[in-house]
Amino acid sequence: MPPMSMPWVRIALVTLALACAGVAQAAGDAQRGKQIGYTCLGCHGIEDYKNVYPTYSVPKLVGQHPEYIVAALKSYRGKERAHGTMYAQASSLSDQDIEDVAAYLAATPLTPGAPTTGSVPTKVAELCSGCHGRDGVGITGDFPTLSGQHADYLVRALVEYQKGDRKNPVMATFAAQLSAADIKAVADYYGAQRPALKTVLRRNWL
Repeated sequence: MPPMSMPWVRIALVTLALACAGVAQAAGDAQRGKQIGYTCLGCHGIEDYKNVYPTYSVPKLVGQHPEYIVAALKSYRGKERAHGTMYAQASSLSDQDIEDVAAYLAATPLTPGAPTTGSVPTKVAELCSGCHGRDGVGITGDFPTLSGQHADYLVRALVEYQKGDRKNPVMATFAAQLSAADIKAVADYYGAQRPALKTVLRRNWL
């Protein structure tokens, strides 16, 4: 492993240890989440729906760790992520509401084990796999699963970490080391992995 990658491996291991020690298990009621989370389907329940401006695919959530959806919604609510619509949605939810909506949207989380597809980019091996795995399945609930996610959404998320629109010190450190070509390679790789996160069409969620 290249010498420069070692500090980031240590950061990832420390982060993982902290996550394992203090991860909050999602304890949501999916049936209640279905009742109060219907507005989420206006974007996340439509196949290949796009954020209008800037234009990028709305993320797939089915198969995601519910704990990560909880963390993401709380980040939008706390303005640690910059997105007007998501702030408006999340700010209307209590902590229990968020747990319930996350349980509904996640359904059954993906599990690791499938062979990887394609060559592993250098930056995935050096920076990403310690938390997200080579197959893109987050190794604890706090780390998002990336397997089969829209590549353009992953590009957007990494750029937001670089710009500070998403405030996460570990991800900001990692993202700062990525060129535009690196970001595309990482996003394309994880987007091609299987098993894949899914979008469930609105008619199947009602």
